[in-house]
Amino acid sequence: MRLILASASPRRLDLLARIGVAVTEVDPAEIDETPLPNERAADYARRIAAAKAAAVAPRHAGAVVLAADTVVTAGRRILPKAENEGEVAACLKLLAGRRHHVLSAVTVMDALGVARHRLSDTIVTFGPLSAAAIQAYAKSGEGVGKAGGYAIQGRAEAFVRFLSGSHSGVVGLPLFETRALLIAAGLPLG
Repeated sequence: MRLILASASPRRLDLLARIGVAVTEVDPAEIDETPLPNERAADYARRIAAAKAAAVAPRHAGAVVLAADTVVTAGRRILPKAENEGEVAACLKLLAGRRHHVLSAVTVMDALGVARHRLSDTIVTFGPLSAAAIQAYAKSGEGVGKAGGYAIQGRAEAFVRFLSGSHSGVVGLPLFETRALLIAAGLPLG
């Protein structure tokens, strides 16, 4: 059975490979990812993952399509995918010494077009961060393009004082939930 990954994220490909899932093709969805006014973070993540799957599925009849979206929230605020060093630093200043949530929504559309959804909610607490530590991380470039301005699978893992939930979900694809959805869609996973 063909599996299409509706994401250009190399991290998602790596995570799938860890559990023995081979992707047939990578076909990133090009959708508007602007949050709606007053949209809750969980609703936003679910909506974006479902929209990505719905956008890609018509191009791959008879295939299983996997889409995901990861959102970092501080309170009710959805943090951006940091586009530059300044945004990385701003995100880290906000997250330093406090708890935040990382929501990873997954949608799998089976070969018949039936969509199934799961949401992973992981609590992450950063220890206090000095201005020098924030600037050094921002200058490393690692947080650019990442939700919340950091990559837990890299240098930022040293900032994590506490984590409750899915480490892979913080990286970008919660493997427990994803595996269950892929099995439900008919992929033969052990």
